[in-house]
Amino acid sequence: MPSPRSSRERRAGGSGGRLEFLSLSQRGPAAPDSPSRRREPAGAAAAPLPEEDCMKLNPSFVGIALSSLLAIDLWASKRLGVCAGEGSAWGSARPLMKVIEVSGHGIPWLLGTFYGLCQSDSSAAREVLLNLLFALLLDLVMVAVVKGLVRRPRPTHNKMDMFVTISVDKYSFPSGHATRAALVCRFVLRHLVLAVPLRVLVVLWALIVSISRVMLGRHNMTDVLFGLLLGYALYGVVEHCWLSPATAPALFALWSH
Repeated sequence: MPSPRSSRERRAGGSGGRLEFLSLSQRGPAAPDSPSRRREPAGAAAAPLPEEDCMKLNPSFVGIALSSLLAIDLWASKRLGVCAGEGSAWGSARPLMKVIEVSGHGIPWLLGTFYGLCQSDSSAAREVLLNLLFALLLDLVMVAVVKGLVRRPRPTHNKMDMFVTISVDKYSFPSGHATRAALVCRFVLRHLVLAVPLRVLVVLWALIVSISRVMLGRHNMTDVLFGLLLGYALYGVVEHCWLSPATAPALFALWSH
């Protein structure tokens, strides 16, 4: 009976006493896993997440705060849209709200100012009306630019039955009525001599026009608030660029009789 040693020697002799090499493409006998090799899959699973995933899993405090404010804004605006439709809680007051809407529209103000400018025979009145016309045009341009940049859609409960709209009026931010109300209110209180009751009525008109935008479902609350701030700031621009016979003689010569 051959011994185990002679069997191993015959196998070694069969290869001619040379070392045999195993190609990488060949499958050899599986070697036992070492501890370091067993730890590799765990290390691969703990690879760092992409930066985008980290940002989604760990949002900033500012992002959370803005999202929460936006959610509150949408919720409160929908609750306050009590005249958004005939079937709303205050649907019977919708015709009155639409009259208030027209009172703050840009076209009646532009036409009225232009008519007064043509009929005025006082140089002081022409100066005030010409600057009011400039303020209204500046308001239209600024609101259109901001709406085109932000492109915030109208509230979902709004009915697109507004009085004379243009392309950018499909966007909501900011409220052009609120901007115009704040601008006209500051202008009138500054340049017209009015009794105290009339001054109070002007302020109330501006507030009612602004509130009606939310009640009709035309705008969210933040649209109106930003519109009021923008209109207030635009009046400062008008005061800074005030048109007078000294600064714009050609315009005043055009309107002189």
